[in-house]
Parts: sequence; structure tokens; C-alpha cells
Amino acid sequence: MFLIRAFMSNTLLAPAQWAEEQFASAELGDRRRTKRLVNVATNLAKNPGGTLPQAFPHWAELKAAYRFFEQGGVGFEPIIAPHVAGTRRACQEPGEYLIPEDTTLLDYSDHPATEDLGYIGDGQGRGLELHSALALRVEGWSVEHRPECTVVGLFGQSCSCPRPAPAQESRRQRLTRPRKSQRWAEAFKFAGRPPAGCRWIYVADCESDFYEPLRICQQHGVDFVIRAYHDRRLAGEAGHLWQALEQAPVLGQTTVELRARPGQPARTAIVEVRSVRVDLDGPWRPGGWQPPLLGVGVVEVREVHAPPWVKEPLHWVLLTSLPCETWAQAQRVVGCYISRWLIEEYHKALKTGAGVEDSQLERAYRLEALIAVLAVVAVRLLSTKLLARSRPESFEAAKSFGPEMLTMLEHKVGEPKGGWTNRNVIIATARLGGFLARKCDGMPGWQTIWRGWHRLMWMCEGAETLMGA
Repeated sequence: MFLIRAFMSNTLLAPAQWAEEQFASAELGDRRRTKRLVNVATNLAKNPGGTLPQAFPHWAELKAAYRFFEQGGVGFEPIIAPHVAGTRRACQEPGEYLIPEDTTLLDYSDHPATEDLGYIGDGQGRGLELHSALALRVEGWSVEHRPECTVVGLFGQSCSCPRPAPAQESRRQRLTRPRKSQRWAEAFKFAGRPPAGCRWIYVADCESDFYEPLRICQQHGVDFVIRAYHDRRLAGEAGHLWQALEQAPVLGQTTVELRARPGQPARTAIVEVRSVRVDLDGPWRPGGWQPPLLGVGVVEVREVHAPPWVKEPLHWVLLTSLPCETWAQAQRVVGCYISRWLIEEYHKALKTGAGVEDSQLERAYRLEALIAVLAVVAVRLLSTKLLARSRPESFEAAKSFGPEMLTMLEHKVGEPKGGWTNRNVIIATARLGGFLARKCDGMPGWQTIWRGWHRLMWMCEGAETLMGA
């Protein structure tokens, strides 16, 4: 268990030590570049606001940072590679891991000077696509069969400039050209199979509902929970998926907490759960018909008694390799899929907290290099926030902050009851950013956490300067 614990704790080290752990082994063609990368990461960890002038107040260091991102040998993949490799090594340790995957768009439409960007949204926006797979270690399961997770790191990540499909192309060109769909579950091709005593569970939304991710997971010994979108054919001319679900028995009722969405407040949905196991027919691909997918579990989650103001009641159909015949097993499948929100939380941390869309760098390849650094910075504080939620009374965050930072927090907000637990550390940090910490306020959000973190870093840097004067 030592390696996994060590790697998770490394996401919470002091900025300079953390940057050394995460980036010192990056292969950039020159050790001086790697040393500069560690320096850049240290400053961005102290001041994660997306812009280099904010992270480097001194002109000489800012100019050096700009030169670093202008170099052709500095790219997204070599910068992110050490972190991804460390995450995959940690996921080799015995245990259960969830690996949610999703894509987010990074919008730079308001930066007209930036060149070489791709087309996003309806084709009118300009930006990049970031595809992320986040590794979470399951520390335990609640009574409701919901996983309690800690962040390990990024299991895989890619950044690309999306281009529109050619206006005119032959059928052969259309079938053979690279597609966005090829990146789903692709990380498992390079990570190998999970070793004995280790379970990886791939979790994805309906964008991943096609043959290849399911097949990749089966071939590499990876379990999966994927939300279905298509009414698939069953093997052996046995009908279609929706028909099979209609005949499946109801296993029970439970509740699902739904987070607030644009135009939709947070609420608790009462759902009915049923399950069935089927063989899915293989599709046609260039080269012929593909083999069927045998023994795929299907868990349907359908809202009952939805409030009249809800336009679209909750309805999930989950494809899975996990056992789902009993009520407890089906609940655990639902719990795995619910954990997918953490990849959305990660992308929110990257945008709202790290300010990844705020940079004014003028070439796409420079932006990609900066994004690679900020992507790991976002993992760092996501880990802190999640520890405050999953292990609120433990003390990992206090150990990582160190006595100097805790003394500064205590001076500003007072010593908390119960000591510097994970929960108290994150709340005290957020209080520096304007969080009121009243009983009715719940846990702080990203904006107050990041603002508080910024202020704490400035205070510590000021104290260090005075002591050295």
C-alpha cells in the first residue's frame, strides 16, 4: 500500500517539492528546460490563475517563463507524461479504482491574437479540446453503495485542435480518417492489464457508447460502466436492448442526488432500478463484421414520481461488466456511474480555479504546454477538496501544508475545533477567499477555495521575504 499512499500524498506537498515530484523527470531534450519547467510549475501552484504575469511578478522570471513556452521542444505530451506514468504505477497497487473519462472544450474565442486554434461548439468558436481520464482510488463504500474516493491523478489526457470534416470526401476517406471516437478508453492500450488483486472500472457518459471502448475494456481486463445511448441489436437476432429491458424485473427503489444544472436546481430523484444480462451484436467496420460482446450487464435507472416542473425525468441505461443480478450489486453499479461527476469537477477546477482559459499566449502549441502544467495543478487542489469530503477528520492536508502555512491560517481565522483536519484546512483556506463558513453554507466552492489559496500563498511569500531581509 505504500506506493499508492505515497503518490496520493505527493499531490499535497508544498509547491516547490510537489513540482519537483511531478515534473523533474520530464524529457524535454535539455535538463535546463526541465529545471525551468519545475520552476514554472512551482509558481503556478502558488498562484494558479491561468496567466503567467499573475504567477511571475518579477519581469526576469516572467520573461524566462515566456521563453520556455516558446520553445518547440516543449509540448503537451512530454510535460504531462511523468504525472500520467506515476498515476498508472500507483494504480498497479492492490485495490479498486474508478477511471471516469470525459471531454471538455477550452474556449479562447475572446483571444483574437491567438493563432492555430481549432473550431469548437457550432464551429464559430475557437479553442482546444481536452480529453481526460481521472484515476480515483475507492477507499470504501457507503451503506447506500456509493464509493468514497480519493484522487490518484490523471490516468491519461490529450489536448487537440479540433478541425471540421472536409467538405468533400469519398466514402473510403470518411471511413479511414482519424476520428474523435478513437480516444475513448485508449489509455488502456498503453497502460496494460490491471495486475492480480487490482480492479480498474472505466466510467463514461453516453459519448462513449460505441463498440470500441467496450471491446478495449474486455480485451484488457478492465471493468466498465458506460451510459447507453443507442438501442443496440442483441446477438442471435434476439431483438433490441430496449425490448430486453422492458421485460427485466425491478430490483428496488433508491434515491439519486442530482446536482444543480443551468435552469435546473439540485434535487433528490426517486428512481426504480432493474437489470438484465445480454449479448450485444457486433457492428460492421471496414474489414468486416465485428464479434459480439458477450455477457454485458444492463442496469436501468428510471425516475418515478418526478415533480411536475421537471421537463426530463432522470433515465439512465448503464452497460456494465460488473455483477448486477442482485439489488446490492445493481446499487453499486449506479454508485460507480454517479462518481463520474468527479471528472466534471476536475474540469471545473481547471477552468474556474486554475483559469486555464484566461491565458493570452499567442500560439496554440504554447497554450497546450501551459495547459499541461495547469492540468496537474488542478489535480493537486481537487485532491485536497476531495479529502476534505471523503476523510474530513483525517490529517493528510495538514501534513502537506506544513507548520508555517497552518500558523498563518491560525493567525487569520483562529484555531479550529478538532484541530487541523482535512475539512478544517479547506474551510480555513476558503475563509481567506471570502467563504463565511456558517452552518447553513455547506462546503466551499472552487472560487472561494482558489481565492483563499492565492491569498495564503501571498501571505507566506511575504513572511518568507521579511524573514530573509
